[in-house]
Amino acid sequence: MKKYLLALFCLMGMLTATAGEPLAIGVSMPSKVLPRWTHDGENLKAALEKDGFKVRLLFGLNNNVSNQVNDVENMIDAGCRVLVIAPIDGLAFTEVLRKAEEHGIPVIAYDRMIMNSAAVAYYASFDSTQVGAMQAQFIKEKLDLDNAAGPFNLEIFTGDAGDPNVKLLFDGAMSVLKPYLDAGKLRILSEQREREQCYTKGWLSEAAQARMEGLISSVGYGQVKWRSEKLDAVLCQNDTTANGVTDALLAGGYPAENFPLITGQDCDTLSVVNMRHGLQAMSVFKDTRALAAQVALAVKALVAGEAPVSTTTYHNGKKAVPAQWCDAVAVTPDNIDAALVKSGYYQPADVAGDAKK
Repeated sequence: MKKYLLALFCLMGMLTATAGEPLAIGVSMPSKVLPRWTHDGENLKAALEKDGFKVRLLFGLNNNVSNQVNDVENMIDAGCRVLVIAPIDGLAFTEVLRKAEEHGIPVIAYDRMIMNSAAVAYYASFDSTQVGAMQAQFIKEKLDLDNAAGPFNLEIFTGDAGDPNVKLLFDGAMSVLKPYLDAGKLRILSEQREREQCYTKGWLSEAAQARMEGLISSVGYGQVKWRSEKLDAVLCQNDTTANGVTDALLAGGYPAENFPLITGQDCDTLSVVNMRHGLQAMSVFKDTRALAAQVALAVKALVAGEAPVSTTTYHNGKKAVPAQWCDAVAVTPDNIDAALVKSGYYQPADVAGDAKK
């Protein structure tokens, strides 16, 4: 029934387009598990509808790769004019997108690259290498690594293994932190220093919490007498992993006034509130409104048979894909209101609640 309704929707869009009606654009977001994807989907839908397109917005069920691939295949079979995909797993779409290529349906990779597919016509995102470097630079400056004696204890939490952005974020962070790790100024007492050792399945808070609880137990991090190792910083690649680390530390007895520096990404409302209360030190703000606007422009260009505006390329293993980066901003407790509230991204009440206890 779902496949039939989706096919009917896109077929109606194609038929009515000949009479001047809007074309159908398929948009596939990973899930609603991470709050940011809800913002992304709604902002993109609004931007495309403002430009006169019909939009079919679907979210992957329970962050399930097979479900998302099926959604995309249904859109292709129905003949939707352009596909916009933020993949759960950037390696999972090679086969299904061969259909898109055969049918001449251009694909836009949204925020996460889709690997090994010639159907990808455009990639719009933020510079993930720069974002990782921003997170690490914050830790470097706050710990004063160039001047303080140290050593300081650090742990790292990356995202899901299937997300190509994870490597970029990790490489960006290591471009800043590696010299201090090599010199012993920074220590990773768990010895889990490689990217593959730090994955968080599905970017889920629960997975990050479980791993952090294991580190507290095995390494001896904590604030009670029988745990003597101080944890100075945790580099978390996004806010859901940061929230899981926060939960584990609170359960382990860490008081807010002596919390380690925790980084994040996306400025989810819970993390912003936690920043106000000393439970997270920073998050990288990626304005989904700007990304949606950029993608909407790309859709219009592709429908018109034109090349979207791009300033760089990204090789997805099959070809060099034209790409465009949007600007990211480091947010700390000092600039929450300026970056997030005055810009209209959040209302004051959205980020004024109580932190986790």
